[in-house]
Amino acid sequence: MELRHLRYFVAVAGELNFSRAALRLHIAQPPLSRQIRQLEDELGAALFDRGARPLRLTPAGHFFHTQAVQLLERVGELQEATRRIAQGQRAWLGIGFVPSTLYGVLPEVLRRFRALHPEVEVGLAELTTVQQIEALKAGRIDVGFGRLTLGDPKVAGVVVAEEPLVAALPAGHPLARRRRVGLKALAQEPLLLYPAKPRPSYADQVLAVFEGRGLQPRIALEANELQTAVGLITAGIGYALVPSSVQAMHREGVTYVPLQEPGVVSPVIMNRRSDDVSALVLEFGGLVRAVSLDVDAAYARR
Repeated sequence: MELRHLRYFVAVAGELNFSRAALRLHIAQPPLSRQIRQLEDELGAALFDRGARPLRLTPAGHFFHTQAVQLLERVGELQEATRRIAQGQRAWLGIGFVPSTLYGVLPEVLRRFRALHPEVEVGLAELTTVQQIEALKAGRIDVGFGRLTLGDPKVAGVVVAEEPLVAALPAGHPLARRRRVGLKALAQEPLLLYPAKPRPSYADQVLAVFEGRGLQPRIALEANELQTAVGLITAGIGYALVPSSVQAMHREGVTYVPLQEPGVVSPVIMNRRSDDVSALVLEFGGLVRAVSLDVDAAYARR
């Protein structure tokens, strides 16, 4: 599948007529029809109901159209940003992050950085820690915020925060009425793990919390995203151990309860390439440390 297939498909889907789409694309109709057939063969799905008058999208076609439009928009943004950078109009800084860091220091860091450097194009990518390491080494991002130390010599990491874990429980759960809850009691309840893949991940940190105390948690489901896990909690499917900053997500039907055990934390680790000493990356790292100190001071005053 190539980008031209997506462009051809979106044109036909927009016109719902092969002849008009061919005119719009400045190509003949027979090659356009062949390209769409090739795309359908590769996908193993019919995208158009050709027996309908007028032509219409199949259910698979509607889904593919939504995704194709979003992808082409992203490609357009990428092309435009690349041109601006190549012409010297803007510098670029790529940042990867795991979703839970959006409830901690990262938003404030981004606000301050963009205020200081409005000329810099900031690219954001939601990636697991493992994916961030690969993206860093490939040059797709410059900085990553994750929760695992993976010991790769090509990547330098520094812990910028250590967040206490809390139990996210269904609001009506008996344990939700406690001021603090112990891991032994939680181990008897259905646990929601996230992310399910790729591994290793934050899910392995949670399992290690129990295993380090000789406990075997009851795993109910493995979700791919934090938001999915929280949605399952509201449905009463189970509970999750989440970083304390996630409490900023004021989700109705979820109660956050601190743990009885001290020192149960999840680190926020800022990673960059070991050989990257560019001024922009070093300045960004300094800003992260400054914001982290401000957050720590604010907590100390409470």
